[in-house]
Formats: sequence, structure tokens, C-alpha cells
Amino acid sequence: MAAPEETARKKRAQKETAPASTLKETARRAVERHAEELTGLSERLHADPETAWEEHRAAATVPELLDRAGFEITPSYLRLDTAFLARFGSGPTRIALCAEYDALPGLGHACGHNLIAASAVGAALGLAAVADDAGLTVEVYGTPAEEGGGGKIEMLERGAFTGVDLAMMVHPAPVDVAEARPFAVSHSRISYTGRSAHAAAYPEAGVNAADAFTVAQVALGLLRQQLPASTRVHGVVTHAGDAPNAIPERATGRWYVRAETLAELAELEPRVMRAFEAGALATGCELEIEPESKPYAEFRTDETALGHYRANALALGREFAPPGQAARMNRASTDMGNVSQVVPAIHPYIGIGSLPATNHQPEFAAFCVGGEARRALLDGAIALAWTGVDRSVPRGGVAT
Repeated sequence: MAAPEETARKKRAQKETAPASTLKETARRAVERHAEELTGLSERLHADPETAWEEHRAAATVPELLDRAGFEITPSYLRLDTAFLARFGSGPTRIALCAEYDALPGLGHACGHNLIAASAVGAALGLAAVADDAGLTVEVYGTPAEEGGGGKIEMLERGAFTGVDLAMMVHPAPVDVAEARPFAVSHSRISYTGRSAHAAAYPEAGVNAADAFTVAQVALGLLRQQLPASTRVHGVVTHAGDAPNAIPERATGRWYVRAETLAELAELEPRVMRAFEAGALATGCELEIEPESKPYAEFRTDETALGHYRANALALGREFAPPGQAARMNRASTDMGNVSQVVPAIHPYIGIGSLPATNHQPEFAAFCVGGEARRALLDGAIALAWTGVDRSVPRGGVAT
């Protein structure tokens, strides 16, 4: 019987000579063994959408498969009720997979976060299968409230992602695009307070909060001519009165301002806010502007990891779309940009064959389950797992 020292020596020798191709094949098989469970997870999330900071069922469901696979699960991670951390292995290279699972109000999973969560779980299972040989610690971060709530920013400020060697996720889109180029964005809640009155009998006694939004939106429309072409200003009025014969005394809305960088956003945002101030000044309303989260940052791509992902996706038969309208989802803002400012990160987009439907349309939500979605889920999970292997393997091509 071999001595423990001899057994340990042989294991070390095996690790020192394990080629990346062998590790990748092991990771692929691990993902494919769980294909039905991963598809089922995606479909359950899709059928039961929960919006930002309300993802209680999703935060409990997503880590279940990881728990059964031996991951250590920390629910309510960093005192955030709908966040979690799942961890496996003890190797020196820490790979983080980000699972998003919040849905859009009124549109459900029309941005495909059900697929993001399932592909992150799949990639983690693939990496767990090679964690010892590749020298990995695999971490899955359940990240709530990406759709405007800044969940990852809250997590960063509480210490998440510290020391991670590579953070990754893959996002569904109409077509495959490797590089994320999102705008920086701020999210604001706008509130006007006026005074109600009978609209016919005593109109002079009223101060119309809905009119304040009308003035502000006209000012914004005129301002756009003087804004840089890359900026975006858009929003919705969420409440502007309850009865047509009562002058609205309160009106509320949500507005986004986007720019190429946080620095450009800081210069642009005061100009936009003056349009809302104009609405208050013209109508006599009181104005309150409240940030919904801290601004989302532009993305800083780890070029080496992106090159690995691109090669891995091509090896799986994926095809990257040329620049153009169909590929523009890579300009969408994300709080993953803030993560990328702190640790190396990639955020590729994977196509689900939805055209002409695009993200944030009901028709796109319908494409986030079914045949093309299932293929994208598994391809995305495998490509991320292979990229994690590449991160752990030196240029010589063997794990250490």
C-alpha cells in the first residue's frame, strides 16, 4: 500500500502535467451532465419573475443545484436578503461567476436574466469538476437588482469580489457579441409636489404637478440637440394624478442619464437636472430628486480573458455578429461595469436567435426559453468554464 507521502506526490505530478484540453473536456462533461437541471432552473425562473430587491424565491432556488454539488452556500450574503455566495475548492486562482435573476417590471424576463443565472451555475459546476487539478476556487455571486437597483455596487461596497482573479458572466442578446461596451448611467427618481384643486370650479387654487413633468420633458427634448451623440436621456412618468377633475398635486417618474464614462456622466447630469428644475420653477411645484442607486460605471474589459472567451465560443460553433444594429446590446448599461473597475472581468453576450425581437420586448422574453435559449445556456456555461480553465493554466498549457 502506498504511503500518504507517495500518494500526495503522484497527485502533484498529475496536476503538473494535466493539459488544458483534458481539463476543458472534463468541465464540458460536467456541464452537460447537468443540462436538464440547468434548463429546468432557467425555466422556473422565467415562469416566476421577481423584480429588483424582491427576488426571494430566485435567491433560494438558484443555489440549490450548487448546494447538492458540494458548494458552501452563504444565503443573505453581506446582509442583503436576496444575494448569496456559493463557494467550492481552495485553489489559489479565484474565479467568480455572477448570477443575475431579477426581472423587469411588467415585462418579466425580457432581458434573459433567467439564462444568466443558469449559465453561471452551469459554468461553476464545470469548473468545480476540475477545481483541484486546475488550482481553482470557484465562487458564484448571486447578484440582485441589476435592473436599476445597483445590487453589485452594494455588494462591492460591503466587500464582495475582493481578491478575485477573474469575474465573468454571459448575457443573452439577439446575436453573439464578445466585448461589452456599456454606458455609464445614473438612475433618478423624480417627484413633483403641487396642490390639488377642483379642475373646473377652482383651477386657480391648484398647482399642477403633472404640468411640471410636461415642462421638464419639453426642456429635455430641446436639450438633446446640444448633447453629445453618445449620450442617452430617457425615463417614464410613473404617476401623474388620479382623477381628471382634480388637479394633480403629486407626480413621480424615473429617469436615466447615460454617457460614455462616469467622468462624462458627472458633467452631463447637472444639465439634465436643470430641465427638471425648470418644470418646478414654471409651475411652482416643489421638486425632489433621489438617486435610486449609485451610478453604474463603464466597463473595463480584461483583454486576455476576452480573447480566451472568444476562442472558446468559436470552438463551440458560436459566430460573432459584425458591428451593427443587431449587435448593439453590448452598449446596455450594467452594474457589472463597477465590478470590472475593481477586478479583471468580462461580460460577453450570447445570441438566442430572437431577431427581430430585441431585449426589453415581450417577444424577447418568449425567446428566453426553448431550443435556442437552451443551446445558448449550455454554450455560455461551457465557454465561461473553459475561460476559467484558461485563466488557471499558464502559457505552457498545463495546470499547475
